[in-house]
Amino acid sequence: MSGLSDKLKGTVNKVKGEAKDQFGNATDDVKLQAEGKLDKLKGEAQQEFGKFKERLDRKDDR
Repeated sequence: MSGLSDKLKGTVNKVKGEAKDQFGNATDDVKLQAEGKLDKLKGEAQQEFGKFKERLDRKDDR
């Protein structure tokens, strides 16, 4: 179940990052755009880590 939690957190960070990036783009705020891009990358990493943990859990169940 911990993998699911990481995947969910990753999705939240990706959505938050996209919103920051788009708002920064609309307001010409380069710093906000950069924060958004960083949040999106963090979210992608969290999602991949969650997938990895789920694969490990499946192997342990065997």
